[in-house]
Amino acid sequence: MTGHPVTQSPHESRLLEARQQFFVRGDSPEGDVPQAVLRSWLRCRDSMVDYLADGRGDPEGRSGLTEARERSECLLNNASGIMEHVFEQIRASGSMVILADNQGMILHSLGDPDFVSRAQRVALQPGASWSENLRGTNAIGTTLIEGAPVEVIGAEHFLERNGILSCSAAPVFNPGGEVAGVLDISGDYRSNQRHTLGLARLAAQLLEKRLFEVEFARDILIALHVRPEYVGGLQEGLLAVSADGRVLGANGVARALLGLAPGAVVGLDFGGLFKLPFGNLVDRCGRDTSSLQVVELRQGERVYIRLRCCSLPQASTSHGHQYAQQPAARPVAVTPAGRKPPCDPRNGRMTLECLSTGDPRLQLALDRAARIMTKDIPLLIQGESGVGKELFARAFHFSGPRQDGPFVALNCAAIPENLIESELFGYVGGAFTGARREGSVGKIQQAHGGTLFLDEIGDMPLSMQARLLRVLQERCVTPVGAQRNVPVDISLVCATHRVLRDSVRAGSFREDLYYRVNGLTVTLPPLRDRTDIRSIVSIILDAEVPESRSGGPVRISEQVLDFFEHYPWPGNVRQLQNVIRVAAALLDDDENEILPVHLPEELFGSDPMDDAESGQGGAPNAVSLFAAPATGSGLAAGARSLDEIELDAIAVVMREVGGNVSAAARRLGISRNTLYRKIGRMQ
Repeated sequence: MTGHPVTQSPHESRLLEARQQFFVRGDSPEGDVPQAVLRSWLRCRDSMVDYLADGRGDPEGRSGLTEARERSECLLNNASGIMEHVFEQIRASGSMVILADNQGMILHSLGDPDFVSRAQRVALQPGASWSENLRGTNAIGTTLIEGAPVEVIGAEHFLERNGILSCSAAPVFNPGGEVAGVLDISGDYRSNQRHTLGLARLAAQLLEKRLFEVEFARDILIALHVRPEYVGGLQEGLLAVSADGRVLGANGVARALLGLAPGAVVGLDFGGLFKLPFGNLVDRCGRDTSSLQVVELRQGERVYIRLRCCSLPQASTSHGHQYAQQPAARPVAVTPAGRKPPCDPRNGRMTLECLSTGDPRLQLALDRAARIMTKDIPLLIQGESGVGKELFARAFHFSGPRQDGPFVALNCAAIPENLIESELFGYVGGAFTGARREGSVGKIQQAHGGTLFLDEIGDMPLSMQARLLRVLQERCVTPVGAQRNVPVDISLVCATHRVLRDSVRAGSFREDLYYRVNGLTVTLPPLRDRTDIRSIVSIILDAEVPESRSGGPVRISEQVLDFFEHYPWPGNVRQLQNVIRVAAALLDDDENEILPVHLPEELFGSDPMDDAESGQGGAPNAVSLFAAPATGSGLAAGARSLDEIELDAIAVVMREVGGNVSAAARRLGISRNTLYRKIGRMQ
């Protein structure tokens, strides 16, 4: 056997002898190999894995990595912060923290540079599959098969070339009790620490808890344990329960306490598990939400319970009341206190519920965002320019527990690169030439206790990305020129019109920052693909043009609404908003209905009449589509030229407005100069 140092500890010597027995003589070694490792060796031998194989093959590669990350998006997003925390505990120890999916594909890793470069020699890197049938006995692949934490040290690896590694891994179970992935801590086999497996297990438990809380963020959570000191910690059991007392999910600890298999949990009634009716429990906890309640299980054992949820059902008027008659809450934008704020866009406090206007793609984004608004999970909003990303961010802020804190926005693409650092981090007096004597508080500090919204984060300079990552990891900011860190408590919401994954591949956006800001990604659909344009128009009208000059409400004609629904809207909601503003401004004092002739000229090209004259196609123009023929005017005559129809339309409008050229131009949707030119042709 080669690849091992000449001097070995007694354990290493016995292990090498065990390998000799197993691989060379074909015997089963007794006592010197952990049982989980021996079972794996036997499986690998039965699968014809070659223990002398090179092991550097990469059957999936980067393309497979992208697909795997998309499949495990929730796992990856929730694991990134935990991995950073674990890495801080083992930094400079020659180790790395690894997340793999349920097939053994490595999704993400953090590590000391020296060890990372060594690990890459054996393909211990993102994009490589470490399933047992490909890499032999290893902590990731063997954990997936065993379904339990596994440690594989040095020569315990089936492939001889992997003997340089010491790997400790724990499975991560999703809320349904299935293995979602593996958290692994790997390092040099000579530096193995006894506590490493325990750290991997704790990290996996923390990730499982986070996945459970995200999955059931809009439901009632019941924390329970037979020991009161465990309630509130990683060892607590968790039940997700609907408002009518139906069990929606249970984590592994809760299933063990209740003696239930994973598939036997969902749909059970709370009263079938506990002697106390669900309504009574809500009554008790509603009086003191922080207290522990002692409740007996049906089999007689006592457990300690605490309720956690966004908004408890209303307390019952009698202990016999059940919640079966209560409809399930709609999963959008219910404030933590259960209040439903008015949807008035003019007060700047729109909520997610206010944005719910019937489009299914937008509703999906609203529902997903609502599930995390009480959690410390960053939100990334994607979409074309003008789709309302900042409005969505504001609604997210005013729907959550930080609604009374500040909402601070910074457009990363609108600030020169040499100023973004001082804008974001602030500076002390005299920090640089031109700095104010009193200094300046940066956007991050301004957002303390509230929400920081970084618009177009994909355009942030790389140098600033590194500083922002440090702030997000340490929750402290250092102003330019300052010597001390300032603690900050912020909720982070980012937006971009770019595809950040592509920016990461191109090297213009840091991969570690991407996973830090990409806690949950929602994509807002472009206006041309939305099915709720009429609702959007109504909201904009109420906000921008509540009344006409004559005092009545402003309406939009059916012709204009139909045009709005078929127009491509390259500028999205922002363009629609501007169009309605301009059209309302073109209304005469005695008008309160927006007609086709009030629409701005640029919707139809710079000169819609000229397009008609030249016979060019393209966008419809105001006269050709919307000028209604007047009775008896001859506008609808059959075989007349387009010029004749156009001139007749102008004549009819001029008569209607009493020769007022400005009013006629507004009616026709063209400029006065264009109208003067066309009138000249009539004479």
